[in-house]
Amino acid sequence: MTRIETLAIDRLGHRGEGVASLDGKPVFVALTLEGETVTAQIDGNRGRLVDIIDPSPARGEPFCPHFGACGGCQLQHLEAGAYRQFKRGLVVDALSRVAVQADVADPIVAHGAGRRRATLHATKSEAGFMALRSHAIHDLDTCPILVPALVRAPEIARAIAAVAGPCDISFTASDMGLDVSIRAKSAKPSARLSAIAQKFDLARLSLNGEPLILLRAPTMAMGQSSVALPVSSFLQATADAEDVLASLVIEAVEGAKQVADLFCGIGPFTLRLAAIAPVFAADSDAAAIGALDTAKRKTKGLKPITAERRDLFREPLGVFELNRFDAVVLDPPRAGAQAQVKELTQSKVKTIAYVSCDPQSFARDAAILIAGGYRIGKVTPVDQFAFSTHTEVFAAFTRT
Repeated sequence: MTRIETLAIDRLGHRGEGVASLDGKPVFVALTLEGETVTAQIDGNRGRLVDIIDPSPARGEPFCPHFGACGGCQLQHLEAGAYRQFKRGLVVDALSRVAVQADVADPIVAHGAGRRRATLHATKSEAGFMALRSHAIHDLDTCPILVPALVRAPEIARAIAAVAGPCDISFTASDMGLDVSIRAKSAKPSARLSAIAQKFDLARLSLNGEPLILLRAPTMAMGQSSVALPVSSFLQATADAEDVLASLVIEAVEGAKQVADLFCGIGPFTLRLAAIAPVFAADSDAAAIGALDTAKRKTKGLKPITAERRDLFREPLGVFELNRFDAVVLDPPRAGAQAQVKELTQSKVKTIAYVSCDPQSFARDAAILIAGGYRIGKVTPVDQFAFSTHTEVFAAFTRT
């Protein structure tokens, strides 16, 4: 049975929800902030905000009319200074849990022009992100955290779902236009879907991993290269973040004569690093490795790049392979790179440039590297996931 209670919000949790204590147990209330007194409708350990009795000085004015109903953003109600502190705190807390002491910098804000990729859930009448604390779709007219090229994404998604049925639709704003990929259980290729691609001038429209219509090959500039994007390929969320992270990586490995770029994807770091040193690049995604290999062959003036498909979770580079390199770049998925960092601790590699999208797995791997003889440098949060509870992390590790 639900009930209305008055709560004092003690802190802001890692998911962006205010945390209060009720009957000796934590209660999580979205859209509240540390220090506020609120009334909330309580259901188990969750509370739905009813009223703010005493607001926090850190409370800001959300800029999006969908905030509070749409679950895409969690932190638009937090003013800029407190927002930056929250993002930094995600990294500080993760490191403290594993007893890693490090200098954590203020976040580098890399929102840029907005996110250049997004996945919307769609039916013929609705398209958007999931509603706050719900599995229902919150219908969007537009989304201000996306790049201008994605302004019509909800409209396009509804048009596709009217033909394909309920589906998830991934959008990427490439240099050649929108690259759109549909995931739908029962949809089949049709002239109607092709007509939608023509109507909205999509660069490419794919269905369940297979290109359906190609008007222009989607590409993305990376360093001196132009990379042809595989279907549903991974990119950093913003172009600014890719540039910032690449600069941090290049600075960290300066002077290295041989570099390994592990979990390289389509090569955002590899293709920039190859301007200064030979690079061995590895990733489990065959399409990404193929795209990187093609890009390197079409780019003049690069040092040699060796691109290899390899599952670095099951088959990390061993000590004898690693000892060829002065520096190693790691950019793993959320699970981190535990198997690979264990091998690195036994190697002679002098420098590791670690890029992470998850502070928790980063902290775990950092503790392993430090125990194995590496020294951690300044840890830099890079905030590309605007107004969400996610942050990118960078740090360089060197042999002591």
